[in-house]
Amino acid sequence: MDMLYPDLFKSFEAVRWNMETDIPWNRFDGARLTEDQAVTIKMNAITEWAALPATEMFLRDNRDDSDFSAFISVWFFEEQKHSLVLIEYLRRFRPHLVPTRQELHNVRFEFDPAPALETLMLHFCGEVRLNHWYRCAAEWHTEPVICHIYQLLSQDEARHGGAYLRYMKKHLAELGDTARAAFARIGVLMASARRTDRALHPTNLHVNRRLYPRDTVQSRLPDPGWLDRWLDQQIRFDAQWETRVVKRILHNLSLLFERTFETVQDLNRYRKELTSSPA
Repeated sequence: MDMLYPDLFKSFEAVRWNMETDIPWNRFDGARLTEDQAVTIKMNAITEWAALPATEMFLRDNRDDSDFSAFISVWFFEEQKHSLVLIEYLRRFRPHLVPTRQELHNVRFEFDPAPALETLMLHFCGEVRLNHWYRCAAEWHTEPVICHIYQLLSQDEARHGGAYLRYMKKHLAELGDTARAAFARIGVLMASARRTDRALHPTNLHVNRRLYPRDTVQSRLPDPGWLDRWLDQQIRFDAQWETRVVKRILHNLSLLFERTFETVQDLNRYRKELTSSPA
């Protein structure tokens, strides 16, 4: 099968936004930005910086897949740009909240090796979730420039999810039920967030046994409890938003597997079929 990277590179280049010309910096309205809102921007800037250790993980665990590894160069560039534009916003309008070099470096730590297929699916679901988190944040914020920035970031995350989905289709064609089982297993986990007491996103999952419990990105932020407060009390990412995330994951897996999943239970039944069928 032909490599996906050249086509993805071209399509991403065509829609990439420019930090100087596509951000309406002159529309900033300081009266519509609270200190609490600005602090959440700082935390998101640091969280996005964690694309650095994630990239190191992707390259390590995909040594046999140069196509996907090449695409990660594009993903890494755009994710670090997300951190950079949030930092630039703070530098211009709330300089006392610009993350320090150490605060950024704290989220760079080694992730334990993990199966590449499961990791791919995990990050696909993570992009779907982050797209919705940022859309919700754009509605919660009242300052026009940061609203615009979060809308741009949410669109980027949706494109990233679409790229991951293309690699998942490629793996299905090459590996069949092995890939289906891996994707279904993680899909059930990531679409079941309402049954857990914390947000299900790659930045909030334990990834290094040796460093436990400080082995999640969120645990290494200046305020480890920030994410739950941001979701529950500030942007109010409620059951209606969560339902949208689940529906999006199930919709994409329905297209991927050519089978309709209306609920997580449908997907779980399919997962069990895969694991009980003869190899």
